[in-house]
Amino acid sequence: MGNWAVIAQYCYGESCRTEFICRGRETKDQALGELRAVLHTYVPSRNIVEKRRRVYRFADQESYLVVIKGKLTEWECTLRIAELVSDSTDPGVAKRAQEEGAVEVADGPQDRIPPGY
Repeated sequence: MGNWAVIAQYCYGESCRTEFICRGRETKDQALGELRAVLHTYVPSRNIVEKRRRVYRFADQESYLVVIKGKLTEWECTLRIAELVSDSTDPGVAKRAQEEGAVEVADGPQDRIPPGY
């Protein structure tokens, strides 16, 4: 069973932030549907008075750049979908995430619980 999420990533000043818009979607298509539903309504957890919004689609069609022009500033964020690696429906991804021991960076990302927790 997959565990898909829709996330927003943005930076302001010298800090960057990731917000989960929704989590726990069982399929990639469900997550894509949620992503497309919030493209024209999502606003960050910061105060911004929107005057104009532009939405750009990346070539992968699974992520978008949202540019909001406010009264004083312009704000940009990337909205995209992400899958929890340990719950992947792709057997190769899930297996690598559950393997223990030393893993080279080339093997891809892994979810793990650090020793002692």
